Amino acid sequence: MPAVLPFVLPDFPLSPFRRHPREHDMSLKARITEDMKSAMKAKETERLAAIRLLLAALKQKEVDERIELDDAGVVSVIDKMLKQRRDSITQYEAAQRQDLADKEKAEMVVLMAYMPQQLSEAEIDELVAKAVTDSGAASMQDMGKVMGLLRPQLAGRADMGVVSARIKAKLSA
Repeated sequence: MPAVLPFVLPDFPLSPFRRHPREHDMSLKARITEDMKSAMKAKETERLAAIRLLLAALKQKEVDERIELDDAGVVSVIDKMLKQRRDSITQYEAAQRQDLADKEKAEMVVLMAYMPQQLSEAEIDELVAKAVTDSGAASMQDMGKVMGLLRPQLAGRADMGVVSARIKAKLSA
């Protein structure tokens, strides 16, 4: 009878069975889950609460739409959560509730860690100018065309309110 060798999985670069996956190999959702575990071990209660809120929002989106979110989907959920936090901070500060505003700001810091690198104003202006020329936009009626071109490129990398204002300024000039 031949000797039985222990089963060893090869260490392929993208092997899902590897014990210690490298961060750049992980999906964003997996990275968030790992961060939750590390926050639990480090007893970081505020960070843990924010990560749990994020994971709950991701799970809710997956259940509602019956899909498995990829990195782009995760970024869109995080972007929506950041927008909600900005609105809440504005309302809390107007109501003189600095304690609640500070809590929302702390959650924003945790959420921002999972967003892609934000574009500078010059980069946004450059992309807006290129999109305006590519779409042949000449007036404000063509703003939808320009936004349609820019939205996939800028998802999670720029505040779409700022982008919209830049497009309006470019088209009305």
